[in-house]
Amino acid sequence: MKYLGIRIFILNICICFLLPAKAEVRLPHIFSSNMVLQQGRENPIWGWADKGERITLEIDGKTIKTKTGQDGKWKALLPVMNYGNPHTLIIKGKNTLQLDNVLIGEVWVCSGQSNMGMTVQSSKDAEKEIASANYPQIRLFSVPKALAQSPREDIEKGSWVECSPENIPGFSAAGYFFGRYIHQQLNVPVGIINSSVGGTKIQCWMSEDAAQNDPDVIVPYKYMKELAPEKVEDKIRNELASVLFNSMIYPIIPYGIKGVIWYQGESDRGRPEQYLRTFPGLINDWRKHWMQGDFPFLFVSLANYRNPVDEPGESDWAEIREVQTKTLSLPNTGMALAIDIGEANDIHPKNKQEVGRRLGLNAMKIAYNKDIVCSSPIFSSMQVEGNHAIVRFYTDGSSLMVKDRYGYIKGFAIAGSDRKFYWAKAELLNDQTVKVYSNKVNHPVAVRYGWANNPSDLNLFNLEGLPANPFRTDDWPGITK
Repeated sequence: MKYLGIRIFILNICICFLLPAKAEVRLPHIFSSNMVLQQGRENPIWGWADKGERITLEIDGKTIKTKTGQDGKWKALLPVMNYGNPHTLIIKGKNTLQLDNVLIGEVWVCSGQSNMGMTVQSSKDAEKEIASANYPQIRLFSVPKALAQSPREDIEKGSWVECSPENIPGFSAAGYFFGRYIHQQLNVPVGIINSSVGGTKIQCWMSEDAAQNDPDVIVPYKYMKELAPEKVEDKIRNELASVLFNSMIYPIIPYGIKGVIWYQGESDRGRPEQYLRTFPGLINDWRKHWMQGDFPFLFVSLANYRNPVDEPGESDWAEIREVQTKTLSLPNTGMALAIDIGEANDIHPKNKQEVGRRLGLNAMKIAYNKDIVCSSPIFSSMQVEGNHAIVRFYTDGSSLMVKDRYGYIKGFAIAGSDRKFYWAKAELLNDQTVKVYSNKVNHPVAVRYGWANNPSDLNLFNLEGLPANPFRTDDWPGITK
């Protein structure tokens, strides 16, 4: 009998181990106390629990019910809510989760490479900015850096925090200054999700589906997947398609957002023809996966960088800026110029306050329908009249101005049929038109403006202080062709 009792005891223990464990109701890390939910729309929420388990969600006096599928996943839509006092969200299953201090406001994702990842503590006037960062209605979420060759269901860690001098130093400077601008202009809560990694090419942020549509991306992707892990390690972060989308974007989709701000392109210099496909491709890809329509996608044009040139010439940075300008053909896109706030010796200009403000201007018009000037002057057309060229700009309802006491416009170059460019004289004819000429070119064929890595002396702006966008009228082979 003694041994029989021991055997029964051991058998019961074995049975306990063999029985399936009861899974507690669980949420992705993107949902936590202090989060911001997008106002004016239903907000998706999802998680995991036992198969068939009934889940009840309660917020703002409303109850939503759903059921876990056979895959152990559940999802629901939180009702439309507007700005107001903090809410408590309760999720009930076999266990209960409670998220406190939840705000309803404007949610933006900020992504890209190191100029988006650059922190507040590294930005201009950092000490002053950190000390004044008391904005409890601005909430911050940092997606941890990670790599994955297939889509992940969740990020490794993370939680929403209030904007404070303690929490802001290591957060994205461009993201924070943008969020602060939105908060100050609209007087509403703002949530900023930072998902950025320095030194990355654009294909890292595209889904595998999107990468398959581009032969220049998918071929190296297939090749790299077949390499031994130790050979992939050095290149995977910067070059392998989809590894950052899989680990840092896919897990937060379809969290309700207002839009995206993007600062990237430095690592793609030298291949503008591919970027002309991959950049619009990424925007369409994210919109497709988020399933929230053509949400606003606002981006920063590359800043001026490296030593200024003595003579007009080709530029790989200018070619990427040209591609960024062409991407404005997509609906609900906006571009903030940084051509006048870069630093010759630092690829990471510290003035992220102005970057955030200019992105914010775009958001005010594109996302919030404010009647303001948000766009820099952009080339519209050129007409040759004798020995000079008449260049017209689209000025977004504003007017051109020259930041020079004598009215001298700098940064223009002109060429004839020999395709040799010379620095040109330029005169402002009216609010949208500039006359360009040179005594070295009798029959102008092409005009360029700001066509250099660092066109440091540009002085053509609009009345709102936004710099004119660099451009070229020709399509001649450049430095990368």
